[in-house]
Amino acid sequence: MADVEAAAAAKEQASKGTTQADVDRAAATVTPGDVNSMSPEIIDMDIFGQLLEMDDEDDREFSKEIVWNYFDQAESTFSKMDQALSKKDLPELSTLGHFLKGSSAAVGVIKVRDSCEYMQHYGKKADKDGITELSAEAALEKLTTTLEGVKIEYKEAEVALRKFYEDDEGEDGENEAEEDEE
Repeated sequence: MADVEAAAAAKEQASKGTTQADVDRAAATVTPGDVNSMSPEIIDMDIFGQLLEMDDEDDREFSKEIVWNYFDQAESTFSKMDQALSKKDLPELSTLGHFLKGSSAAVGVIKVRDSCEYMQHYGKKADKDGITELSAEAALEKLTTTLEGVKIEYKEAEVALRKFYEDDEGEDGENEAEEDEE
């Protein structure tokens, strides 16, 4: 059964177009500090640009802190989603999808935002359109597939955003200036 689900998740993800190769490409194409090198298919540049406008001219600490908080929220939410899925808790999955949709929208992470909206609908036993009714079994199937896919989409965005901020980070993601002060 798990093999069938994994194959279905891989098939669904391939149809969406986000694969591990896309994650690798996201890392390869982003130039640290260069907004224009980020793919508009991954990051909504209007939203991310507005976030960058809030930074001081000489550093990107404000936007970086928001993005790093988003990473923490997303990882925590994925863990809660896994738990809710194992309990077949559709209302909780809908709530968590709604939460992560909002966080993703705030930083411009397009694919995660969209997939989380679908999860929100599936948790309410509705299809992607939010209208067509689904059985609990069909909703759980779609939630399982979508959760696997959204984790890959998140990784693609995370890699791109970390690469964007790379110019002022050490390997562990901490600011090198802070490390030098210690």
